[in-house]
Amino acid sequence: MSAQNTARRITAPEITARKGGDPIVCLTAYDAPTASIVDDHCDLILVGDSLGMVVHGMPSTVGVTLDMMILHGQAVMRGSQKALVVVDLPFGSYEDSPITAFKNASRVMMETGCQAVKIESGSYAAETISYLVERGIPVMSHVGLRPQSMHVLGGFRARGRTDAIYQEIIENAQAAAEAGSFAVVVEGVSEDLANEVTKAVTIPTIGIGASAQCDGQILVTPDMLGMFERVPKFVKKFGDQRAQTEAAVKAYAKGVKARTFPGEANLYRFK
Repeated sequence: MSAQNTARRITAPEITARKGGDPIVCLTAYDAPTASIVDDHCDLILVGDSLGMVVHGMPSTVGVTLDMMILHGQAVMRGSQKALVVVDLPFGSYEDSPITAFKNASRVMMETGCQAVKIESGSYAAETISYLVERGIPVMSHVGLRPQSMHVLGGFRARGRTDAIYQEIIENAQAAAEAGSFAVVVEGVSEDLANEVTKAVTIPTIGIGASAQCDGQILVTPDMLGMFERVPKFVKKFGDQRAQTEAAVKAYAKGVKARTFPGEANLYRFK
């Protein structure tokens, strides 16, 4: 047998081992060029179903399909070499039963080559997580604000405002950890609740709109780069890519109309 000369990726157990240690750096990616950029700086790349909104212009993540996730997962895997790549299981692909979840999760892993999947974790999820992990599929969980449940939750709103929901989120995270998740995303909760979740579970917490005291952080990369005028309140824009892109397109269009682009020096000449 010939050995493939491939770079070694970070593994799910290595992410779990970072609990309480060096903060875990995570970002989303949906294409090969972005994946190649963030790969050098991230421990984990999430192919999130947020691609429905930030790439395909959908109003929510609910309309994202399994085929869409696989297509984007394949691109991210081609563009990255080091980071652990996690692909979201979209709405409707895992809630029915553990068997359905395994069928779809195994398809995602086989067709993309990713190292793990992520599911939004309500009270129903523990059995599914355990079923997947026992069959060789690493699972990252997701508690707090769960975008796939936005119709039930009443939109993209912070979670944990009542004592009952506050405690429910902690219990959901604990159940996910006990079922075998290697990490849990904690989204859209107060700092004190994020801290409580982080203390209550033995696996790393990855915060998004939560606490800086989580074991890691993740953002939607186009939001962080400033591709959109409106982003969630908790997002810090580390760039202004929208303005830079608009300026470049404007300059290009101006050059075309003036017949000065491309310049003569850039044209092929044949004798």
